[in-house]
Amino acid sequence: MSYMNKSFAIFGNKFQADKSANIKQVLQIIHNLNCRIIIERDFAEFLKKITDVSNIRFEQAACADINADFAISIGGDGTFLNTAQLVGSRQIPIIGINTGRLGFISDILPQNADTFFRELTEGNYKIEERSLLMAQTDGEPLTNNPFALNEIAILKHDNSSMISITTHADGNYLATYLADGLIVSTPTGSTGYSLSVGGPIISPDSKSIVLSPIAAHSLAVRPIVLNDNVTLELQIQSRSHNYMIAIDGRSESLYEGTRLKIQTAPYKIKIVRRSDHSFFDTLRNKLLWGADKR
Repeated sequence: MSYMNKSFAIFGNKFQADKSANIKQVLQIIHNLNCRIIIERDFAEFLKKITDVSNIRFEQAACADINADFAISIGGDGTFLNTAQLVGSRQIPIIGINTGRLGFISDILPQNADTFFRELTEGNYKIEERSLLMAQTDGEPLTNNPFALNEIAILKHDNSSMISITTHADGNYLATYLADGLIVSTPTGSTGYSLSVGGPIISPDSKSIVLSPIAAHSLAVRPIVLNDNVTLELQIQSRSHNYMIAIDGRSESLYEGTRLKIQTAPYKIKIVRRSDHSFFDTLRNKLLWGADKR
């Protein structure tokens, strides 16, 4: 397979100057493949300030104007989530180069990038599709992007009072959560925030969503797994008369009278994986899942 005419859109974290050597290495590998490189404009300006990229041919473009065969996220999982937001519904497969810490979604290490791109040019890779969640309001509009690859979290503000989250699923009353918050996560997000509050690990190809309460006021309330074709309706009450919604970490405040509707998004995100990649290998390597240190 010839990659002479392939194009790669580059997205990255503009706060990681110490990772510039890794970023330049990846760009050099793609440059040596004689591929077209398009760097998101703000990230390109950042790169010019922290490292010498004068010997690498690339174009700059505003995010909305970028279209490419592949998108490359250079950073950690947070950078990948941001790249997924920027790519949106354009269906560009995303490659995650991990220069962060855990790297659960972005699992290709810079030192393995040369091997990975060689395998890519040989067609030795696979593409996984991941579902997203979409949040809608019936009151004040959301100012942030409403789509989440990991989770949508409903949270109390920084005070000692819990919030009340009355939840319906497809019009059926499910529960009223008295808690610090509620996490609605995708299978991809089940190993993130949801896992940290006791939610289950869900295989990423499962057609499901998880509801995990945060510090619930009742022992009878536990995480629950639902089919991903469900429509959730949430009504929140708070002593402070407002609450926080965090969509893949992008948070904003809403008035308590603002009702939320959460459902699966109408499009999916494509992730490029090594052909020998296994979700269970990632669990063992990244989360030490099933490890016995006795």
